[in-house]
Amino acid sequence: MNQLDSKNVKDRSPQFALQRRHCIAVALTLAISGACGIAAAAAPGAKSGPVLVLGDSLSAEYGLTRGKGWVQLLQQRMNDEKNPRKVVNASISGETTAGGRARLASLLRQHEPGIVILELGGNDALRGLALQSTQQNLEVMIKAAKEAGAQVLLVGMQVPPNYGATYTEQFAGMFKKVADTQKLPLVPFLLSGIGDAADAEQWFQSDRIHPNAQAQPQMLANVWPKLRPLLK
Repeated sequence: MNQLDSKNVKDRSPQFALQRRHCIAVALTLAISGACGIAAAAAPGAKSGPVLVLGDSLSAEYGLTRGKGWVQLLQQRMNDEKNPRKVVNASISGETTAGGRARLASLLRQHEPGIVILELGGNDALRGLALQSTQQNLEVMIKAAKEAGAQVLLVGMQVPPNYGATYTEQFAGMFKKVADTQKLPLVPFLLSGIGDAADAEQWFQSDRIHPNAQAQPQMLANVWPKLRPLLK
């Protein structure tokens, strides 16, 4: 029997076959463990990732000194409570739900947030966009954020009575409908205690649209009770 024949006999021996199966099993176990290790490492990162605020001018410090908006006050509040999360403000003045939808995927990849605060829809109303379109955009963004491992807080808005009673009710109700359907917390009205206050004029800038610096703590006070449980 030559050397090649001897090797072939050894390869076919029961002992060698058993050893080979054992090696394959070990290799598969290591491969699966490695894959699980990657998934396990990614999940905590997503849960403990930053708070991403995707909003419009109400969150983008429009007309305010930098650092005076409610989003920056949120970061200060979290720092005071020793919460290590960072707040990423991706808000843009004039942003619509369509614009937010177009930007969200790249923001999720870049920041890997643990929480997404969605504050959009007001500009849709100002532009007379269909409620159905606004609702669909919100739902798509919420699902995308959830699929990325983030919790979502939806921030609602209301429009002035001059839009008509029917539209006003439908617009405010849309946020509740989305929150109920998607099973997520809702801030019913970001400007509660400001836009609906008897002395509302003192809380707004000269354009009577954007809240001034004095109104920002109240805006944070409206968001904080709904956000805090998500931070734990």
